[in-house]
Amino acid sequence: MTNKKPAKTGNSASPQTNRAQKSRPQNNRAQNSRTSNNRAQNSRTQKSNAATSGSSLMPLLLVVIFLAGLIGAAQQHMLPYGIAGMYLTLSLLTFIAYAIDKSAAKRGKWRTKESTLHLLALMGGWPGALFAQNVLRHKSVKASFRNVFWLTVVANLAVLGYGIKTGAVDMFI
Repeated sequence: MTNKKPAKTGNSASPQTNRAQKSRPQNNRAQNSRTSNNRAQNSRTQKSNAATSGSSLMPLLLVVIFLAGLIGAAQQHMLPYGIAGMYLTLSLLTFIAYAIDKSAAKRGKWRTKESTLHLLALMGGWPGALFAQNVLRHKSVKASFRNVFWLTVVANLAVLGYGIKTGAVDMFI
């Protein structure tokens, strides 16, 4: 005679089945968590790839060409050195303003107003702003900010072009 108990049949489930059913939602939560972590990682990777791709080098190239052109024009006496110096100084100040704002954003501290950043760009600091947007990856995604930024670039270049054409920049010599 054996001491084996007869197996239960019917709707009742074994303890192992109950444990598996109870753990399914947890497994789904863990799987969903892994999926969202993968998405976040993919997003970071895409942003990182965008930062190192050739497309992000174009604005930096634009900055270098513009500033080199200003310095060259000043050396050829086509433009006062003061204008080139003003662009370089304002670009440095604007880059610093972006760096301070990025740091404040990371720490949750008081931020620099967007209108202040736009005013600096409009006055001639747009090369530094463009450099900061690409190097620091700050204010480079928000479409409304970028649209106003590019308007300030066009306005600044229009004023510079008008000043060169009419000879108004000669008063800075």
